[in-house]
Amino acid sequence: MCGIVGYIGEQSAYPILLEGLKKLEYRGYDSAGVALLCPEELKVIKAKGEISVLEEKIGNGFPSGTVGIGHTRWATHGAPSDINAHPHCGCSEEFAVVHNGIIENYLGLRSWLEKQGHHFVSETDTEVLAHLVEHFFDGDLLRAVVQSVKMVEGSFAMVAISENEKGKLVCARKDSPLVIGLGERENYIASDVPAFLGHTRKIYILEDGEIAVVTANSVEILSVGGEVLQKEVSEVTWDAAEAEKGGYPHFMLKEIMEQPRALRETMRGRLLKGCSEFSLPELNLTPEEIRSIEQVYIVACGTAYHAGLVAKYAMEKILHIPVEVDLASEFRYRAPLLNKKTLFIVISQSGETADTLAALRLARQKGNKVLAITNVVGSSVAREAHRVLYTWAGPEIAVASTKAYLTQLFSLYLLTYYLAQEKKLLSPEELKEAGEALYRLPEQVETILKRVDEVREIAAYLTSWESAFFIGRNLDYAVAMEGALKLKEISYIHAEAYASGELKHGTLALIVDGIPVIALVTQRAVIEKSLSNIKEVKARCGHVICFAQEGTIEFQREVDRVFYLPTNLDVLMPILTVVPLQLLSYYAAVGRNCTVDKPRNLAKSVTVE
Repeated sequence: MCGIVGYIGEQSAYPILLEGLKKLEYRGYDSAGVALLCPEELKVIKAKGEISVLEEKIGNGFPSGTVGIGHTRWATHGAPSDINAHPHCGCSEEFAVVHNGIIENYLGLRSWLEKQGHHFVSETDTEVLAHLVEHFFDGDLLRAVVQSVKMVEGSFAMVAISENEKGKLVCARKDSPLVIGLGERENYIASDVPAFLGHTRKIYILEDGEIAVVTANSVEILSVGGEVLQKEVSEVTWDAAEAEKGGYPHFMLKEIMEQPRALRETMRGRLLKGCSEFSLPELNLTPEEIRSIEQVYIVACGTAYHAGLVAKYAMEKILHIPVEVDLASEFRYRAPLLNKKTLFIVISQSGETADTLAALRLARQKGNKVLAITNVVGSSVAREAHRVLYTWAGPEIAVASTKAYLTQLFSLYLLTYYLAQEKKLLSPEELKEAGEALYRLPEQVETILKRVDEVREIAAYLTSWESAFFIGRNLDYAVAMEGALKLKEISYIHAEAYASGELKHGTLALIVDGIPVIALVTQRAVIEKSLSNIKEVKARCGHVICFAQEGTIEFQREVDRVFYLPTNLDVLMPILTVVPLQLLSYYAAVGRNCTVDKPRNLAKSVTVE
């Protein structure tokens, strides 16, 4: 996820672009840049770091020009640096492009363009777009953009400018947001409305496959096939603060709602051939390395640790090898048994978690190859690991992790099935079944997110309690731990997770009349035992809220409330189960008037031990 801005009109473009970039910094903050069509040339200035670094670099003597584009970056291809920052140019530096998204076939396009004589300077996928536009330019920027996007596979929102056609901006989108702001003798382009909300509230919302030619006095929107489209002008009614959050009251809710898109981005290019083949070429694992893996060791903190616990159950079931999961803060103070046949995995959303970094470094010292799962390109974890599997969640602003956790889970499932495929542990039919089940997950998450009113009702019961309990067996226990963490970290309700079978070992002493007990029962193999545990709680007058797969009617008469989840493979149910638990925590926190996005005493990234 990155932030794009564009301006064309009669005012000086740079201050407007800078203002827009600052409004979009929540979409990316590792580098920023602008391209301005000045009277004498196309001027590109960019810098690694926050937007303030770019601002200091330009100073008061900013370039003149009334047409320009800007970008604030969340790295996907290529570490944060001046060179990898957007905008990107072609060889002649007469064209500049900004882009949000992931171009899946950029390596093939880059190779083809190099054979045509193009020279690349960055590690990014976006630079391919600039060279494609340059390559196809025949005097008409629109035609060049149309030809370019026809060759691109993946997601994109892009804006192109050319020194040869100074009076226009051309933009296009597919699977990444782009809006056009309509002014008087001026127009704006942005990834999100906040970028230009101070200037206009009238907008066009571009849809997938649409291309727009924007001048100071007009906006023409076309299909890729060249058909002129008639769009309805929308009026923005949000205020600036609401707009920054996409109309949501908190970043956490916005990020929960972004999870279907985040899952699709994480899946993109990794599930092939009608969902029957798993592909993770970025790992660059040789067949010998894969065959030699006899143990997996996962190290992480907090929510990422809970993702590792889910992976333990899944990997042991599918790969038939032992998996150990350890808290990074404890790892260095044990005597972990690692060997050359251990796949060592660290998980960190930010890639800067101090304890996780320390564990990574210790594993390296012991001679282990390290695989990192992280959301931040160029982070310390990404740089120091031998191999990296990126989650494409985009920036996560709220302290309580939601979409980062879900994409970590999804990445771990992809890794598990990829290893099973390469080790030939599953038949082609089993791999296809798993691939199709994974492919269904984003849509199933969307169906859950449409049921917020149900979750809000459940949350209303929790708000008056100071304690709650989560119970589950097998994979449900791992998810229960994440559900309890979410509830206590943002609503300040004391919440504990227990393996359901442990209730008799002391936990039942805590059950009092009416106390909320969230029972997760999505694993079909243990339904009977789970039902027995629920009856134990009900016998002590606990208030049981059950989360189960559709079709499992055993619980309806035994509990106070059931939330039915879409059905999927049992092993994949954690991705669906955790979503209503995230919403449950969110609405409980709202009901208790808590500071949802910034809970007390907590920070987004723990960079000290």
